[in-house]
Amino acid sequence: MTVGIVIRSFYGAASLYIGTAVLGFAIAVCNVLLPSLIKRDFPRRIGAMTGVYAISMNLCGAIASGISVPLAANAGLKWQGALGIWGVLSFVSILCWLTQFKNRLPEQGATTRRTVSHHVNVWRSPVAWQVTLFMGIQSMVFYVLIAWLPEILIQLGIDASQSGWYLSLMQLAVLPFTFIVPVVAGRMSNQLGLVTITSLLLMAGTLGLLYGSAAVVLLWMILLGIGAGFAFSLSMMFFSLRTKHAHQAAELSGMAQSVGYLLAAAGPALIGYLHDATNSWTPPLFILLGASVLLFIVGMGASRDRFVGAN
Repeated sequence: MTVGIVIRSFYGAASLYIGTAVLGFAIAVCNVLLPSLIKRDFPRRIGAMTGVYAISMNLCGAIASGISVPLAANAGLKWQGALGIWGVLSFVSILCWLTQFKNRLPEQGATTRRTVSHHVNVWRSPVAWQVTLFMGIQSMVFYVLIAWLPEILIQLGIDASQSGWYLSLMQLAVLPFTFIVPVVAGRMSNQLGLVTITSLLLMAGTLGLLYGSAAVVLLWMILLGIGAGFAFSLSMMFFSLRTKHAHQAAELSGMAQSVGYLLAAAGPALIGYLHDATNSWTPPLFILLGASVLLFIVGMGASRDRFVGAN
């Protein structure tokens, strides 16, 4: 009996890890390829389509996070039923993608092959590294805020339930700008002004948490949310704006998201360790302030009107 329980537990844990790995692989592939598909299929509407892609991803993610537990607990579906709903929607998305095979024209493939013949190693491009660092820094700042903002607010004297609501408000403030910013950026030859606004918003929100009054914490949340929306949208746009064709956009997207998310994943853990070592949120907030400044520095290069491979 004991051996049977152990075997079932082993297979259950193995299935969980394998399923999580498959899901992670699928998400990674889609995240990398979608910016290049936008550049290939909508070359004259990159800003608008990137905005639609970004806001859809954030909005659907927020909805799924918000209703999964109520579906599992209150609707009686349990966690298997809640996951099953997202599995059905994934199957529907497959049907939508299958229709795209009929829309591929033979000359598109020939054009792509001719364009890719002039290959550029993105790993040796300063522009690609600037875009990658911009992607990583903005992701790190956002992940740190998602992970630790409630605890930071509790230290400011805000109770736990309110701090959770403030985190939700910050995430809601992100949504409109994930659509607006790509549309505006797509019409500009140089996105330095948007990069400047991004850094100033993040710096202002962080300084508000450091030195501002808890009575106006809603303002700091809105500033941080808008700044995060600006930063994420710009990072998505740079994959298309800094490349000449879809193949190059896919390579830059793969580089920036792999290195960038690896950098971002370390952020919450390091910030948590720093808090434990100092027993204060002040040093971590200064790290976020420095990251906002560094985001502007690398953003100056990423926002210039030039392509990967240029000197």
